[in-house]
Amino acid sequence: MLLLGIDIGGTKCGVTLARFDNEQITFLDKISFPTNKPPQEILDTLINEARQMLVRNNTTADEVTAAGINCGGPLDSKRGVILCPPNLPGWVNIPAVEIFERALGIKCYLQNDAKAGAIAEFYFGAGRGFDNIMFLTFGTGMGCGMILNGQLYCGTNDMGGEVGHIRLDKNGPVGFGKAGSFEGFCSGGGIAQLAKSKITERWQVGQTVSFCQNQEQFDTMSAQVVAQAAKEGDALAKEIFAICGTYLGSALSLFIDILNPQRIILGTIYEKAQELLEPYIMEVVHRETIPFSRDVVKIVPCGLGGQINDYEAVSIALYETKKRRS
Repeated sequence: MLLLGIDIGGTKCGVTLARFDNEQITFLDKISFPTNKPPQEILDTLINEARQMLVRNNTTADEVTAAGINCGGPLDSKRGVILCPPNLPGWVNIPAVEIFERALGIKCYLQNDAKAGAIAEFYFGAGRGFDNIMFLTFGTGMGCGMILNGQLYCGTNDMGGEVGHIRLDKNGPVGFGKAGSFEGFCSGGGIAQLAKSKITERWQVGQTVSFCQNQEQFDTMSAQVVAQAAKEGDALAKEIFAICGTYLGSALSLFIDILNPQRIILGTIYEKAQELLEPYIMEVVHRETIPFSRDVVKIVPCGLGGQINDYEAVSIALYETKKRRS
């Protein structure tokens, strides 16, 4: 089957055409562009790019089985409406499915990026061959998609999986509008906040910090900078990742005991800093979880790596098509 993917992101948007055959995906064409215009202009560009892509690949809308629309939440997948993503200012109550179906003549399905990531890993990545998986984005923020008993879990109104909002401590970095939240401790933004707090403590007692020597470096502090310093042996940077890993282990222990998954798949930051985080995660997991549940789960990095964005939107289309054919 031919599948179309439409990606609507905070920094860039894109269109992908892929063929699914014999349980394998082949990407035929893709294009991306910055999300730097008002919503209607972006939508018009996506529609035009999709039309041109079909022409360029000598195919028609009738030959495309379905299109998946991948976008940050919150959204309503049942109605096909983008509600109000914080990384997409002005994208409020956008009837995305209706707009693209009317313009392209292709059956469309909408899903958020974390759930799309879970579907992509389920079909093509580290979750392949398992019925119960969790995918945690662990990037700029902390989102989650869950496949339970072989089915995508969305909850009552698409809010299932908002794990970043869970409070892990009374105090801590702010994430998802809450101090001490899972996203606060375990995300790119949270690690940067934690680093700034620790750096300020050192500066106020006259100590220096090797990876932050002036105000400009402080203002632009990032998880990537801290990770590089930790890999080079800086004690403070390693302490920051120890804190992150410990809280990550606490959250994963809850998920293991409650959901009994086979795979917990961690995205961007874990891929790049697994060696800094894994010992602290596993120390907590071994201490806190039920052995029967712990023995059947593995915590692994994202199998698709940096290519996952290519898979997400078309995976939505594939999942919804398979679900309706079963």
